[in-house]
Amino acid sequence: MAAIGSSNVGFQLLKKSGWKEGTGLGAQEQGRLEPVETRVKNNKRGLGSKEPKLKPKVDEDGEKDPKKPKLEAPKKKAKLTAKRIRKMQEEEKRLQEREFEMAFFREFWPDNV
Repeated sequence: MAAIGSSNVGFQLLKKSGWKEGTGLGAQEQGRLEPVETRVKNNKRGLGSKEPKLKPKVDEDGEKDPKKPKLEAPKKKAKLTAKRIRKMQEEEKRLQEREFEMAFFREFWPDNV
Protein backbone atom coordinates (compact mmCIF):
# COMPACT_ATOMS: atom_id res chain seq x y z
CA MET A 1 0.00 0.00 0.00
CA ALA A 2 1.25 3.51 -0.80
CA ALA A 3 2.34 5.98 1.87
CA ILE A 4 0.14 8.93 2.82
CA GLY A 5 0.65 12.01 0.65
CA SER A 6 2.03 15.22 2.16
CA SER A 7 -1.27 17.03 1.45
CA ASN A 8 -3.14 14.66 3.81
CA VAL A 9 -4.42 16.28 7.03
CA GLY A 10 -3.21 13.34 9.14
CA PHE A 11 0.26 13.61 7.58
CA GLN A 12 0.38 17.32 8.41
CA LEU A 13 -0.72 16.74 12.02
CA LEU A 14 1.96 14.08 12.50
CA LYS A 15 4.63 16.41 11.06
CA LYS A 16 3.56 19.21 13.46
CA SER A 17 3.91 16.86 16.44
CA GLY A 18 7.50 15.91 15.52
CA TRP A 19 7.12 12.79 13.39
CA LYS A 20 9.65 12.24 10.62
CA GLU A 21 8.64 10.67 7.34
CA GLY A 22 9.83 7.06 6.99
CA THR A 23 9.93 6.34 10.74
CA GLY A 24 7.40 4.44 12.84
CA LEU A 25 5.17 5.92 15.51
CA GLY A 26 5.93 5.42 19.19
CA ALA A 27 8.68 6.28 21.68
CA GLN A 28 11.27 4.04 20.01
CA GLU A 29 9.79 4.56 16.52
CA GLN A 30 8.90 0.86 16.41
CA GLY A 31 5.36 1.29 15.02
CA ARG A 32 3.91 0.75 11.56
CA LEU A 33 5.51 2.42 8.60
CA GLU A 34 2.51 2.07 6.26
CA PRO A 35 -1.12 2.98 6.97
CA VAL A 36 -3.54 0.22 7.92
CA GLU A 37 -5.19 -1.28 4.84
CA THR A 38 -8.89 -0.54 4.52
CA ARG A 39 -11.68 -1.76 2.28
CA VAL A 40 -15.24 -0.66 1.66
CA LYS A 41 -17.87 -2.82 3.36
CA ASN A 42 -21.06 -2.88 1.31
CA ASN A 43 -23.15 -5.51 3.09
CA LYS A 44 -25.01 -5.70 6.38
CA ARG A 45 -22.94 -8.47 7.93
CA GLY A 46 -20.60 -7.89 10.87
CA LEU A 47 -17.08 -6.54 10.47
CA GLY A 48 -15.41 -9.93 10.92
CA SER A 49 -17.85 -11.85 8.76
CA LYS A 50 -16.51 -13.39 5.56
CA GLU A 51 -19.57 -15.19 4.16
CA PRO A 52 -23.28 -15.13 4.95
CA LYS A 53 -24.61 -17.69 7.43
CA LEU A 54 -26.59 -20.43 5.79
CA LYS A 55 -30.13 -20.79 7.04
CA PRO A 56 -31.20 -24.33 8.01
CA LYS A 57 -33.32 -26.01 5.36
CA VAL A 58 -37.02 -26.33 6.11
CA ASP A 59 -39.03 -29.27 4.81
CA GLU A 60 -42.67 -29.19 3.61
CA ASP A 61 -44.12 -29.55 7.13
CA GLY A 62 -42.26 -26.50 8.37
CA GLU A 63 -39.78 -28.56 10.40
CA LYS A 64 -36.11 -27.60 10.34
CA ASP A 65 -34.77 -31.07 11.02
CA PRO A 66 -36.98 -34.11 10.40
CA LYS A 67 -35.07 -36.15 13.01
CA LYS A 68 -35.98 -33.81 15.88
CA PRO A 69 -39.47 -34.10 17.37
CA LYS A 70 -41.73 -31.23 16.39
CA LEU A 71 -42.24 -28.64 19.14
CA GLU A 72 -45.78 -28.39 20.35
CA ALA A 73 -46.49 -24.93 18.96
CA PRO A 74 -50.30 -25.15 19.32
CA LYS A 75 -49.96 -25.97 23.02
CA LYS A 76 -47.59 -23.06 23.56
CA LYS A 77 -49.84 -20.71 21.61
CA ALA A 78 -52.86 -21.79 23.67
CA LYS A 79 -50.92 -21.18 26.88
CA LEU A 80 -49.97 -17.65 25.76
CA THR A 81 -53.55 -16.93 24.74
CA ALA A 82 -54.84 -18.10 28.13
CA LYS A 83 -52.32 -15.90 29.89
CA ARG A 84 -53.36 -12.89 27.81
CA ILE A 85 -57.05 -13.53 28.55
CA ARG A 86 -56.32 -13.88 32.26
CA LYS A 87 -54.51 -10.52 32.27
CA MET A 88 -57.40 -8.85 30.49
CA GLN A 89 -59.87 -10.29 33.01
CA GLU A 90 -57.76 -9.05 35.92
CA GLU A 91 -57.57 -5.58 34.40
CA GLU A 92 -61.33 -5.54 33.84
CA LYS A 93 -61.91 -6.57 37.47
CA ARG A 94 -59.63 -3.75 38.67
CA LEU A 95 -61.56 -1.25 36.54
CA GLN A 96 -64.90 -2.48 37.91
CA GLU A 97 -63.62 -2.15 41.49
CA ARG A 98 -62.39 1.37 40.75
CA GLU A 99 -65.75 2.32 39.22
CA PHE A 100 -67.60 0.91 42.25
CA GLU A 101 -65.33 2.91 44.55
CA MET A 102 -65.98 6.12 42.59
CA ALA A 103 -69.76 5.52 42.65
CA PHE A 104 -69.62 4.91 46.41
CA PHE A 105 -67.80 8.18 47.03
CA ARG A 106 -70.14 10.07 44.69
CA GLU A 107 -73.15 8.80 46.67
CA PHE A 108 -71.86 9.67 50.14
CA TRP A 109 -69.54 12.62 49.42
CA PRO A 110 -70.84 14.28 46.25
CA ASP A 111 -68.87 17.50 46.92
CA ASN A 112 -65.47 15.75 46.82
CA VAL A 113 -65.90 13.81 43.59
